[in-house]
Amino acid sequence: MSDATYWWHLLCAIAGLNLVAWTASTAWLHRNRPDGTTWPHQRLQLLLSALYVLGCGYRSVLPVFDVPRVVMVDSWASSVLVGRTVATLAELSFAAQWALLLRGAALATGHRASLWLSHAVLPLIALAELHSWYAVLTTRNIGHVVEETLWGTVALLSVLALLALWPRTTARARRWLALAIVAGSLYAAYMFAVDVPMYWARWLADEAAGRSYPSLAAGVADAAHRWHVSHDWAHWRSEVVWMTLYFSVAVWISIGLAHVRLPLRPHPPAP
Repeated sequence: MSDATYWWHLLCAIAGLNLVAWTASTAWLHRNRPDGTTWPHQRLQLLLSALYVLGCGYRSVLPVFDVPRVVMVDSWASSVLVGRTVATLAELSFAAQWALLLRGAALATGHRASLWLSHAVLPLIALAELHSWYAVLTTRNIGHVVEETLWGTVALLSVLALLALWPRTTARARRWLALAIVAGSLYAAYMFAVDVPMYWARWLADEAAGRSYPSLAAGVADAAHRWHVSHDWAHWRSEVVWMTLYFSVAVWISIGLAHVRLPLRPHPPAP
């Protein structure tokens, strides 16, 4: 087997472990169900996490390199159109988890700026998804540049909001905040140091080569019906790092968010 095939098997194994982890996590939370104030938040996080776990699992079993239409499995289920649709649903679910985290923390502490940001997270990520679709359908990597910039910006703003919440929270809550701040900081750093420059370089290379791009309509037909099966490491090398981290660490964060006990509504004032 090629190196790419071994890596693909690793992704499949991670997808299976993630499903087991989500199931075990859900069972534990139901056995140790918290009080009514925090449970609605955690239950919604579990549902959103399920969508993200399943979406990432699907993309692990049927990986797709979108712009060049490279896949591991020769099937319509591997098409860019199907894969991008699954990715969009999963990524919006993950963004909703972050929005819920910010909203719960903002309501619990009365921090208005964080509450405003929690309302902006989903619209900003929805805009990022539109640019992703534009890039995938037209093969213009400039769309990915905008997409990843928006993701990184949302992560950075979220970190700043969580830092602002720090003085208002309890020692127990700060453990979760610290993890979220570290994760968000590392994610933003990766996006701006690796992903955005990578897609920008691809865009410049395409422009320098005088590449022609399909229209949106032609791109839909192309993304639905054209795919190239390859297990050649050269075709997948540039995607290995982000896919591996995205389908493992990001999924673990998604599962972990359901364990954060933050209310959806602020506590009533003491009498």
